[in-house]
Amino acid sequence: MPVVGGGVPPQRSRGYDDGHGPYDDGYNQGQVYRSGGGDPSGPYGDDGGRQAGYGKPPPDWRKRVRIGLIFALVILIVVPVATYFWADSKLRREVDLSMVEDRPGDQDGTNYLIVGSDSREGLSKEQQDELHTGSVEGKRTDSMMILHKGENGNTMISLPRDLKVDIPAFTGSESGNRIPEQQQKLNTAYTIEGPWLLVRTVENLTGLHIDHYAEIGFGGFANIVDELGGVEMCFDEAVKDKNSGADFEKGCQKLDGAEALAFVRNRYALPGGDLDRTKNQQKLLSKLADESAKMTTIFNPFKLYPTMGAGLDSLIVDKDMSLFNVLQMFWAMKGVSGGDGKSMNLPVLSGGNDPTLGSVQVLDEPKAEQLFEQLRNDDKVTVSDN
Repeated sequence: MPVVGGGVPPQRSRGYDDGHGPYDDGYNQGQVYRSGGGDPSGPYGDDGGRQAGYGKPPPDWRKRVRIGLIFALVILIVVPVATYFWADSKLRREVDLSMVEDRPGDQDGTNYLIVGSDSREGLSKEQQDELHTGSVEGKRTDSMMILHKGENGNTMISLPRDLKVDIPAFTGSESGNRIPEQQQKLNTAYTIEGPWLLVRTVENLTGLHIDHYAEIGFGGFANIVDELGGVEMCFDEAVKDKNSGADFEKGCQKLDGAEALAFVRNRYALPGGDLDRTKNQQKLLSKLADESAKMTTIFNPFKLYPTMGAGLDSLIVDKDMSLFNVLQMFWAMKGVSGGDGKSMNLPVLSGGNDPTLGSVQVLDEPKAEQLFEQLRNDDKVTVSDN
């Protein structure tokens, strides 16, 4: 029967066993359907779907590596530079060596005068009791050392505080008063007119040009030790001294700040008195230098910065001393402790009693003059102490 609108085309079989299923028009002949015609090279590819990354281009790893390297380089430059200027700004440049009179001329090598004072500056009454410092007004020199940094090795020489010396005439750097020449113990020079007269006296005694001055008090010393986590010291026998507070058992033990201070101040419980004490001071300074230079300190900002802060806040230096000079002094001390140099006491004769000065040490002049000449010429030091 005819149908309105024209004839119906022949229908294909709708079975699935003739190879022409209901979806055979296109899909089984490799035809692709997509909207818009798309660019095969576009973000959707030529399969009409999104590529991995949900349409984002793959990461440019070379660019990321470059940015990372630039960032790391900035950190490696900025952090050390910022640390240097921060530390340099904390130095207390309070000693003008140009005010010292009649100075020796410049010499080869660098000479540091390192002083440990008994200053109680910044210590509360409780801290003074803990550190066994007492509450004496003013400050005196508890230890004095010359550190010579030279081409033929570094030398650290402890100067006895009770050494009998000639204190030369001097115009007071602060008072302006003329101080007459006099014979006194070495540490009296500091008591009379501070670092200036002490430098003047040491230069007069040795003929050495003192290039730099560094001084630290009781509190600063103890704080540095505590920030480092203590220092280990070994004792051949037990030590007990009520004056300094030293109380150590035989054997090796770690000392905190108060104990380390007692160790370097103790002299009454030592057979050699002040001469043995100066040797202990050198030992402890060497230990501090070694501990400070350890990688666990240098690369640990939580340990490095507090230690630097504790030391620099209490370190008094001359006006021409830069942080670089401080570091040079530090590495020279470390070199001495590591065997790259020599540590010794100033050669003296056996101690005695002076009618006016009391107990004193007397310089061994022939040996001392040979030592001073070697230092002045920056020669290798061959002199030994007694």
